[in-house]
Amino acid sequence: MTAAVALLASRDRTRHEVEAALARQGVSAPVRAAAAESLTRAGYLDDVRFATGRAEALAARGSSDASVVADLEGRGVDRETISEALASLEPEARRAERVAAERGTTARTLRLLAARGFTEESLEQLVAACEEGAVG
Repeated sequence: MTAAVALLASRDRTRHEVEAALARQGVSAPVRAAAAESLTRAGYLDDVRFATGRAEALAARGSSDASVVADLEGRGVDRETISEALASLEPEARRAERVAAERGTTARTLRLLAARGFTEESLEQLVAACEEGAVG
């Protein structure tokens, strides 16, 4: 339990991350599960809170939905929780517009957004908004 609490002292983590870190430290599976369950009941370990906060932070930095999903999946967050976290974000097309407004409405910005995983639909909406003069 002490090792699990120490992991959470520096930053919020997912249940999967805590259990994986404890496994690397040689903690047995039943003890890992019990520690994670106790921390969850006490409110210190909360995958929904983690996923929502992480998704918001990534979106604020201009990440696409695909990037958010990949990040959260890599941290062991389940699909349902990821879906809830995505639902709390501003629409991807709006995030693309914000990035374009900050970086400029250039082909280079479109390439950057595409590389970050923005959908074709979001990019098309961005181009249409630029043509209408609504961005930039």
